This record gives sequence, C-alpha cells and structure tokens, in this order.
Amino acid sequence: MIPLSVQLRSLRLPFRKALQTAGELGADGIEIDLRNELRPEDLSQTGIRHLKKILSDYNLKVASVSFPTRRGYNVLEDLERRVAATKTAMTAAYDLGAKVLVNRIGGIDPDMEAETNGRLLEVLDDLARHADICGVTFAAKTGQVDGPVMKEFLDKLPEGAIGVDFDPGALIINGFSADESYQALSKYVVNVRGKDGVKDLARGRGIEVPLGRGTVDFQWLIASLEEARYRGFITIEREHPEHPVQEVSDGLEYLRNVQIP
Repeated sequence: MIPLSVQLRSLRLPFRKALQTAGELGADGIEIDLRNELRPEDLSQTGIRHLKKILSDYNLKVASVSFPTRRGYNVLEDLERRVAATKTAMTAAYDLGAKVLVNRIGGIDPDMEAETNGRLLEVLDDLARHADICGVTFAAKTGQVDGPVMKEFLDKLPEGAIGVDFDPGALIINGFSADESYQALSKYVVNVRGKDGVKDLARGRGIEVPLGRGTVDFQWLIASLEEARYRGFITIEREHPEHPVQEVSDGLEYLRNVQIP
C-alpha cells in the first residue's frame, strides 16, 4: 500500500496537537509548512532531536515539507532573497528527515521559447543543484498549467533535476484533466496530493470537495502509481475544511479503502 500522510495545516490545530492528532488518526507521515508552522531559522539541533522523538512516539515520518513563497520564481522582485530562503528550507527539510520540498514554481508560458521561461529554468536549475547537495528533491506543484505544458517545460531541465507534487484536485479546479496530466507527468511525480475537486459551471471554474466526492479517479490514479512503482506518499490536504479533523480522518479512511485489493 502507498503510505498516507497528512498536511498538518489542514487539521487547523496548534502544531504539537496536530502532530498528536495525525498520529492518533493512524497516518504514516506528515507534511510540515516551513514558513508558517516551523521556520528554518528557529530549528536548533536540540529542537530537531526533540521533534524526531515526538514523531517516533506517534510512528510518524516527515513525508514532505512545503515552503510556500508569496511569489513564484518567475517574478524578478525579491527573487534572490526568495531563492536563498528556499535553499535554507531545503537544508532544514533534510535535517527533519524529509526527502521532498514542495512549492509553486510560478507561471509557465505556453510559448516554450518565451524569455520568462528561460529565466525560470535558470532559477530551477540552481535550486535543483542545491537540492541535490542537500539530499532532497524540489517538487513543483501542479494546478496552474496543464500537465502536458508542464512536462514540455520540465523536459528542458537536466534529467532528475526537478520532481512534481501531483495535485489532481487543483488540476480539476483549474479546468484541466487530472488523468491526462498524470500520464504526461508520471516520470516526474515524487509526491501526490489527496485532494478532490469538481467543475462548477456557475463559477466557471472548479471547487474543492472532500475526498471521494469529486471527479478525481483515485482508484485509477493509485493503480497507475503502483504500476509506476511509486515510492512516495499521498498527502491529504483540505484547503477549506468545515470540520478539519473529521474531514482528514474521512480522507485517510477513503484512501485506505481504495487501496484494499
């Protein structure tokens, strides 16, 4: 079975209580936000050891860390500082035992020769080299562009430089096909979001819904991941939960049931 992780932020609880709750829900791992939950500059070696002890007590691993920057790496304003902060977060991710750092990379121009794409590729190549030194993988979130467009863009980077955080719910919300996007990006996928969505014709875009209530075909997706010998986690995320702990618990149960032969 593919291990299941919980985005701590989705639980809407204080950090220590969220860790305990994830453990009680039987998750295999967690995702920590290194901007809003723990900041790299506040992580001492003693603090990291203490956190690892707590994780061990709850049988949890740090499946991934997120480092959500206000702007993408395609935006020139404050770019140097953003890149430096991301590199610091990569080092912290490794110290915490995470193999994946997740963030949005910013807009990709469908015209692959666009100047903005060239600049973005340079930054990602730089981040990828630092990630390699740290022993983590930088994973670009999906959702902002169609999967085939993202693949064409990522193919311009050296083999194995960048991974993908595959978010089927975000793709549907933004009007793209989750299945087609996975087929295009499968070789890049190092982390998967347990997030669902449906098209909302009245709004002209999709909306997020609890796992299993949307149009993401998780049975097909999980079968495809297993066929590809996927080694990562599926991380349950709820952007706008009404009953956070219950919805995360239901999501874990749903994905466990989908994986029962």
